[in-house]
Amino acid sequence: MPRGLGATAAALLLLGLGAALGYAPRDAVQGNVQRIMYLHVPAILTAYVAIAVVLAASIAYLGGRRAVWDRVAVAAAELAVCFIGLTLVTGSIWGKPTWGTWWTWDARLTSTAVLFVIYLGYLLLRSVVEDRERAATYAAVLGILGALDVPIIHFSVQWWRTLHQPATVLRPQAPTMDGAMLVALAVNVAAFLCTFAYLLSRRYRLLTLETEAATRAWQ
Repeated sequence: MPRGLGATAAALLLLGLGAALGYAPRDAVQGNVQRIMYLHVPAILTAYVAIAVVLAASIAYLGGRRAVWDRVAVAAAELAVCFIGLTLVTGSIWGKPTWGTWWTWDARLTSTAVLFVIYLGYLLLRSVVEDRERAATYAAVLGILGALDVPIIHFSVQWWRTLHQPATVLRPQAPTMDGAMLVALAVNVAAFLCTFAYLLSRRYRLLTLETEAATRAWQ
């Protein structure tokens, strides 16, 4: 299963790259720099999914104290940090030629940076609390509270006057994007989600092996 998933993810990533660079048209206003959207948007959407997994696994852990859910939450949190970081980097690269600055304390940018710090803190918390069960409990609580930032990020462009453009895909009305751009974006979102699923399965497997090795060492 993981090998098939990995092969599918690799194929989708190649297809997404071709769609972003060859199929999707050049943006009439922003030019080719707009093509970074095919990394930026899938990265943050995948981060949202990763955080949803952290949220669900954290609730499950607090409900039953089963270590399996803690390992799922940890693996998803690590990937959430990676995808949020990619979102911030690609957004900064996009912002410089578009807005004339690498960074601004815009509502969506700031709330996304806060999300990055929260889940970095999640991983740091686990490393500083020596008791494994206490670390898992504290992290689960933080993982649940951190997820509350996701709707703030999404609706920030509606709640506050912001430099960031309003949502063009995830909104009540039909997307305003060109059809070819929308297809290229959808392919890349699928590629990122498939990659996330593959990496999550591999990281979970590694955490399980580490736990089993630590248990044998104490026996």
